[in-house]
This record gives sequence, C-alpha cells and structure tokens, in this order.
Amino acid sequence: MNLDTRNHTTVYFPRSPRYGWFWKGTELTESQTEVVQFARLESTLAADRERYASAAPFPHVVLDGLLDQGAFERACSGFPPIEDASWKSYLHVNERKYASQEPDAWDATLRRITRELTSDRFVAYLEQLTGFSGLLVDPEMDGGGLHQSFRGGYLNLHADFTSHHTHLDWRRRVNILLYLNREWHADWGGELEFWNEDRSRCVERVAPIGNRLVVFTTDETSYHGHPDPMTCPDHVGRQSLALYYFQRESDPLTQATDYRARPDDGGVKAASIYLDKKMLGVYDVVKRRLNLRDGFASNLLGRVNRLRHRQR
Repeated sequence: MNLDTRNHTTVYFPRSPRYGWFWKGTELTESQTEVVQFARLESTLAADRERYASAAPFPHVVLDGLLDQGAFERACSGFPPIEDASWKSYLHVNERKYASQEPDAWDATLRRITRELTSDRFVAYLEQLTGFSGLLVDPEMDGGGLHQSFRGGYLNLHADFTSHHTHLDWRRRVNILLYLNREWHADWGGELEFWNEDRSRCVERVAPIGNRLVVFTTDETSYHGHPDPMTCPDHVGRQSLALYYFQRESDPLTQATDYRARPDDGGVKAASIYLDKKMLGVYDVVKRRLNLRDGFASNLLGRVNRLRHRQR
C-alpha cells in the first residue's frame, strides 16, 4: 500500500542549532536503506486501523518488529549510557526516569530512526491509522526523546499534558513508544499499563519487549504508566524512544500531566501523588509562561544522580 502524503501538513523550522538533528538525514554514515519497515506497516494498515479504533480502554495498537533487525541491534548498542551529559533526571514522587532530548548527542542509527518516524511517510501512516488529520511532528521533543529507567524506577498512573509548552496552539493527539531493550524478562516488571477512565481497573498490560512499537491516542483521560518499581538488574535499563504528534487548534485544552493513585495505593501514597502533581502543575504554568525547557530544572539533579548511579 502506497500512502498519499501530498495533503500532509508540513511544518518548517529554522535551521538553528536547536533543530540541527532534524536536518541531518543526508549526513548519516550508515546505509540509506530504510530502517523502519514501512512496507510491513502499510501491508496491515487496514486491519491495524480497525484494531486501533476498537481497542480498550482507549484507541491503541501494539506492533512488533518495527525496525530492520540490524538497525534495532545498532540502536540498542548505541543507546547513550547514563553517564552521558545529555540525560536529564525526572526523579520525584510520581516518576523515576531519565530523558534525553538532544538528538545531536545520539548516534547515527538513533537519529536515523527518529527522522524516519517524523517523516511525511510515517506521519501519513499515523494519520490513517489513528484517524487524526494534519498531525504535526515536534523537533523540540517536548516531554519525549530517549527515556530510560533502572532498578526501582517507575512512572505513576497519569494522563499526559494536553498541549505543547512552546507552540501554544498545538494539541497533543498521538503518542508512540518504541522499546529498545535487547533483553527483557517478565519478572523484571516495567509493563506499560492502560487503565479505564475512572481508574478502577487496569485493562491491558504491554511488556517493553525490544523492537515493539506502541501507538495510542492521548487525551485528558487516557491513563497509563508503569507504577510498580522495577526489579531488573542494576546494570539493565528500560529503554525507549518516545515521540508525540500534535494538531493545530485555535484554543487547545491546556492541562498539566494528571497523575492519579490506583485504588489499592493507600491513603498516604495517594496524598503524596496528589501533592506532587500540584507542585508539578505550578512548574508547568511557569514553564509555559517563561518558555522554559525541562533541562532548566533537571540538569543539576541529573548530574548528581548520574554520579550516584555510576557509584552503585
């Protein structure tokens, strides 16, 4: 199936250092053969679109084998170590993870994968899969990029922030998560959980198996996370690439990340989750008004925690 990309909304960004990675596709040293298996994705699009629309508790689909196997192996090998200065820490009550939003610091394969997942062809595929038209890619990777968590890491149940922090007319619509774990055992935990709207039960769990792509609609009630601390070995990280896609709206809903307790989390934990959410909500407002990036608040903590992790 050949997707028509002629009607895709293209957004042009200045060729500045901040967006440098977005323009480096022709400079990569690896083969120009596609690393995303587009033909495979497009051959099952009709069936996957039906699965996506009918999935509970909100539209989503899980697709294995996204990348050419060689590219997947290179991506795992080239995943930046936690000592790399590009990692920012998100270590508070509601999450324990690290993120890198600086593709210029990544290796060629990871940049190549990211470019293909923000290409017109892939965005056209997403539009047909999800039903959202005019999807916009985000070179700033607001909240996205490479993510990793280690033993004891978690991400509490939440619905994502609903609009971009610097492009204030962008409404967030679709998330993709590509897992880049060469090895993952079921007893390590780390499963992505999808919960129903009233947060009374977990409807689906998705293991972070390598080369697995998860696509889902994100809105103010699409609750997800991996809230139980992981038990993987100290030297193993739960690794992924997260990319988010937006639509332009004149007055989009603006809501900070909405963390919530699970029914069995208990009163003390529920109160801690709520208070942390409120503090993060204040930071979200400040971030929007002052046009800050997450690195402003996390660079120092990131340096401290990378050192602590190295000494474990």
